[in-house]
Amino acid sequence: MSSKLHYIKRPSTLTENAPLLILCHGYGSDENDLFSFASELPEELYIISVRAPYQLQPYGNAWYAINFDADKGKWSNDQQAITSRDILSEFIDYACETYALDKNNVSLLGFSQGTILSYSLALTYPEKVKNIIALSGYVNEAIIPESLNPDNYKHLDFYCSHGSVDQVIPVDWARRSKPFLDKLEIKNTYSEFPVGHGVAPQNFYEFKDWLVKRI
Repeated sequence: MSSKLHYIKRPSTLTENAPLLILCHGYGSDENDLFSFASELPEELYIISVRAPYQLQPYGNAWYAINFDADKGKWSNDQQAITSRDILSEFIDYACETYALDKNNVSLLGFSQGTILSYSLALTYPEKVKNIIALSGYVNEAIIPESLNPDNYKHLDFYCSHGSVDQVIPVDWARRSKPFLDKLEIKNTYSEFPVGHGVAPQNFYEFKDWLVKRI
């Protein structure tokens, strides 16, 4: 199996059964963006930062197109999002076959559009992941299955956070994630920080502590 996604990696100090953390950047960014977190995270984690498949002009990448000029404000290409979600699902299989990883200990860390995709992947292919760190995003119900069985999600655990003055994705959208996950009986934590569309230092340390306890 070959990878359809370009990526960079930081190997684990473990020689077998390493826990995997996949980083999924936001709209208009690339694989280098979140990789700055890698040096601050536990050495036993095998960290892979992936580049979204759709190239933007003049630079940057996206998991799916956003039309900012649409009549009703921003419009997202949900079909592209579903395609990206499935490519990312295949990438998890590829990584677990290629490197000495524990396929039962896979975590996703997304920011913004990468978070929206991470929610979609976890709720569509729950057997592929265990922990999800969802930064500055929300659940897009158009790209998840219509029928959701709580029995499929008992092993999942979400850390969700958002900036209370986010000017890109309204905080109200993110606040819906907790009741949504609670209804499915999925373990989750939700935090807000007094920042815009970004990750505050205290946000980083909180999700780092959360992850360390779960890998």
